[in-house]
Amino acid sequence: MKRNSWQVLPRISEEHLNNITQKAGAGLSPLTVQLLYNRGIITSETIESFLAADERLHNDPLLLPDIDDAVARIRSALESGEKIAIYGDFDADGITATTLLNEGLKALGADVVSYIPHRGDEGYGLNNAAISYLSGEGISLLITADCGISAGPEIIEANRLGMDVVVTDHHNIPAEMPPAVAVIDPKRGDSRYPFNDLAGVGVAYKLLQAINGSLKSDKNVESFLDLVALGTVADMVSLLEENRYLVKRGLEILRKTKRVGIKELAKCAGIPASAIDTEVISWVLAPRLNAAGRLDHAGIGLKLLSTDSVDEARKLAELLEKKNSERQRLTEVLIAKAKEQIVKETADAPLIMVGGHDFHSGVVGVVAGKLAEEFYRPAVVFEQGSEWTKGSARSVPEVSIIEALSGCSDLLHRYGGHPMAAGFTIATNKLSELRMRLTEKIAEQADLLEVHPHILVDAEVHLTELEGNAFKMIQQLAPFGSANPYPVFLARGITVEDCKCVGNNGDHLKFKLSDGSTKWDGIAFKKGRFLKEVSPRIDIIFNLQINEWRGRASLQLNIIDFLPSN
Repeated sequence: MKRNSWQVLPRISEEHLNNITQKAGAGLSPLTVQLLYNRGIITSETIESFLAADERLHNDPLLLPDIDDAVARIRSALESGEKIAIYGDFDADGITATTLLNEGLKALGADVVSYIPHRGDEGYGLNNAAISYLSGEGISLLITADCGISAGPEIIEANRLGMDVVVTDHHNIPAEMPPAVAVIDPKRGDSRYPFNDLAGVGVAYKLLQAINGSLKSDKNVESFLDLVALGTVADMVSLLEENRYLVKRGLEILRKTKRVGIKELAKCAGIPASAIDTEVISWVLAPRLNAAGRLDHAGIGLKLLSTDSVDEARKLAELLEKKNSERQRLTEVLIAKAKEQIVKETADAPLIMVGGHDFHSGVVGVVAGKLAEEFYRPAVVFEQGSEWTKGSARSVPEVSIIEALSGCSDLLHRYGGHPMAAGFTIATNKLSELRMRLTEKIAEQADLLEVHPHILVDAEVHLTELEGNAFKMIQQLAPFGSANPYPVFLARGITVEDCKCVGNNGDHLKFKLSDGSTKWDGIAFKKGRFLKEVSPRIDIIFNLQINEWRGRASLQLNIIDFLPSN
């Protein structure tokens, strides 16, 4: 069993605990203060706003760079009846951002259409063929959604054809800004916006807020927070600060959603809309929305989110369910092929880079993510063409893959992304040089031979501490996600009263546990093969979860890892 190391975060000092409980109120338990501290919430003021997660976390959209120019240009288009196109990305963030801007501008009377490129045929972001097509359709204003920051040459082409461009994006800023009418990206160095980790749909929402404010419109912009929550969680941006409010309020709207497409998508997966939370978005809704762009066309997801027809929504949801199953099957096949290319030498190298003619561009990112997780080093997976190759990269926290790619920018036709995930297009005859250069750039950032996967533990506890209101207290920190993970605990010397394999193939371990004074049920998913490693007393890494069985709900320990107690 390949073990993760366990890293218990430092315990807060008595001075900090006393200071916080005096200022923020005696209702905060020491464990709550510890969990907040671990997430960087360390003052009484930030604790209050974090727990309330209300409008105080909202920021003024007019602080975003170029927002005034964008609003002025869009207002001019509205007043003169110009044709507007929303040009989005093909992932869940891009689909939700495109839907939001399309519906939001239509509500203001705009003549607006949406365009999302085909992943396989056109690739990521703006392309000249699409720009030419839109120009021929009479589009004079193009607004990007979750893309465009690296599309300088394409925006020059749009300008040449008489088309103005407003960029809304959240990806890293290139060395040279694109020549658009406005470039709205909170990551810009000259941005006055106090939070730089909005998702693409979050940036789109702030633009719509600014437009409605400028027009003094009575339209309910907050009704679009269902889309914001969906795209924000799907894109795995930080769920702290403003995103915390956007997602929390958005989840409330999602659970009562009037969008029949979301209802049918959840229904296909056997989940009622009322049960949607960040976990359901991450593991159920987002993969299905993403499957459209991976194996077909993201327009399927776009139609699903916008349709008012229950029949159409059901058909589209069923199609996405089928595409997602196909995506899962293809991913398994390509992971097996990728591992065949990984010999011992490359498994220990700073970079894993695999691919070929038969690797589907729609799932190379998923495969790269699985490889990066298993081998705990950056992974690049590519679909090799005769002339051009499309690659997708995933990384580990110790290495910024976008920084490494930036150091090879002279080799790349186009690229973009985040520290943990990126994509690129390169001339096929430059692949070997990219492998060599990228390996060097990654090695400069970290010695990956000294880096190992680890589990961050919020606190070491006795199981008795988790009785009573502990679970209710933990839920105050929701919604959970990136930068605000579900709390993880360590308990030592736990007695195993019973342990057996459960599930169709004995995939999981079911525990009966005791610490001498309390008894707990525990489940260790996907660890059935380690039954022989269960000793009479174990140390466990776990979190708390609700187990619902035959209408009865009870607390149990979700065991992430375990070791025999010393």
